[in-house]
Amino acid sequence: MRSSSSLILVLIFLAAPVRAEPLTLAPDQRPEWLGRDGIVMAGSWEPLYFRVRRDGAPDYAPTPEQIAAYRREHSPEMVARLKQIGVNFVMMHCNKGGGLEAERESMQDAVRFAQLCHANGLRVGVYVSSATLLWEFFFNEVPAAKDWILLDAEGKPRTYGRADYRYFWNRNHPEAAAYHRRIVEFAINEIRADLIHCDNYFAGPAHDACSVDRFRDYLGKTFTTRQLADMGAANVNSVRPPDDRSPALLNYAWREFCCRSLADSYLDLSRWARTLRGDILMECNPGGPRGWITPPVDHGRLLQGGEAFWDEGLRPGYDKGKLRTRIPTYKIARRMDNVAFAYTRTPLEMAESMAFNRDCLGCVCWFEYGETFDHPGSQALMAEDLRPSIRFFHERRDLLRDATVIADVAVLRNFPSQVFGGTEVAQLTNNAEQALIAGRACFQIIYDHQLADLGRYRALVLAGCVALSDEQVEQIRQYVRSGGRLCVIGPLATHDAWNQPREKPTLDELPSSQVIRISPQENPLAAVRQACGNTPSLDLDGPTALCVELTEQPGRRMLHLVNYRDDQTARDARVCLRLPDGRRAKSVLLASPEHPAGRDLPFQQQAGSVTFTVPEVRVYEIAVVTWE
Repeated sequence: MRSSSSLILVLIFLAAPVRAEPLTLAPDQRPEWLGRDGIVMAGSWEPLYFRVRRDGAPDYAPTPEQIAAYRREHSPEMVARLKQIGVNFVMMHCNKGGGLEAERESMQDAVRFAQLCHANGLRVGVYVSSATLLWEFFFNEVPAAKDWILLDAEGKPRTYGRADYRYFWNRNHPEAAAYHRRIVEFAINEIRADLIHCDNYFAGPAHDACSVDRFRDYLGKTFTTRQLADMGAANVNSVRPPDDRSPALLNYAWREFCCRSLADSYLDLSRWARTLRGDILMECNPGGPRGWITPPVDHGRLLQGGEAFWDEGLRPGYDKGKLRTRIPTYKIARRMDNVAFAYTRTPLEMAESMAFNRDCLGCVCWFEYGETFDHPGSQALMAEDLRPSIRFFHERRDLLRDATVIADVAVLRNFPSQVFGGTEVAQLTNNAEQALIAGRACFQIIYDHQLADLGRYRALVLAGCVALSDEQVEQIRQYVRSGGRLCVIGPLATHDAWNQPREKPTLDELPSSQVIRISPQENPLAAVRQACGNTPSLDLDGPTALCVELTEQPGRRMLHLVNYRDDQTARDARVCLRLPDGRRAKSVLLASPEHPAGRDLPFQQQAGSVTFTVPEVRVYEIAVVTWE
């Protein structure tokens, strides 16, 4: 039973306004183990009764064989096996959406298994929300939950694909949010979780009564009477979610409202969870960032509510001369002070995570019914060739922990331009990011709220940034006044924050000596180098499948090299690396899972830069440049 004081606390937080400040914990506020040890994850977050329903049994009743295998999965022998692999973090089940009563036994199993994991030195993350209700159970426990369900335009419940026994619920519904907090409270107080995992954070407002009422309230508070009339919403109380035939401004308002709502729900949950434990780690799964912002998910807003998120998207590789990477995911995560979670089933995926991610190797296996598979739903067992990378991650944490990214430039993902301006405009930003990845430039990806922190970059890339607010325009002006340079690709600031045309483009008055403008057909890499005075922090001549990240610790810089071709070793990569002013190189050491202790490389130094050649990169190498 929940105490009356807990219920009062829930109601207080439901009534409190959502504050806008980010909740992501600073590194020195996080549990010490995260930076020290990092995360090597094994996952098994599906409760037994759900697996049975998932696999086709309508009565949720497991067989004796399934029960026995489930017990092996939760045994000391399973924990010992995971530790032997090198796992130090288990993502496990708590609640899948069946209800507190229906999942009572399963949640107690989670308490016992978490105790076993903790006793053996494993950290524990718990799955507290699937974003869906297993209505066959849940409606019996909470009949009022029928009003929590997200409805489509025809008034039908939104289902999880073909799984029609799973209905998405509205994260912003006050009663639903209060119920969800009870699960999080159990996870923190009873399971003693180290991290809270909220899955499927991509289902935003829909056509249900709660969504519609909230949208109407948002319109009334956001727009003037004249604006409402122009968008066909003079009578706010009759407005419905728009469709393709609705006025453009109403569509823009809906997209912004959906992104705001989803982020607010996560921020609100994190804020409440921290009243129970100040250093609890919060994580959600909106999927990885796509080529541009796609409502209702805006990673720039959403990730301010926690410390980690999932990307379960395409696997990295090199096909027909083209790179396929998760580099944008990791760059966004790192700049947002988040950790990115991904399935790392190959040495390449582990190499990419070590090079570009922070404090996490990834989810190296899925354990179910006592076996270790390479990812959920797979029948392929975890590959043995992953073990050298896992050992390297543990043994050479000194090369990975507390390292900061060196970036010459930032690429802005501007919300109104990408969401209101159309795909052609949004594609310009994505093209610039991909060109800088392929060109091995030192860059980061930023969002609108990070324009206040441009001083760390030598140049700002504005690709397809047609719709800027007056505040954003002034932040960019101030950056240029302070000596920053711009690389502008395509039109700039021709519209305001609601994509309404300006009388004339703003920012045209900036001095040409600090602004490089190119057409969408020109090479962004050359323009970025020019904006940096043709003195980039890194210059590398090597095969096209070789990607890099540059990081720094006190007294040294680390060049991470990842070869995306599994059929060809990258050879003789020639590196020219700038050092901080006044520094002279003392050594260059090359380390990898194949030779973790490292080996010295010959080098030369001239005019503030050190040059050397990396003889070969099979999958992953770190060149460590130490100075005197």
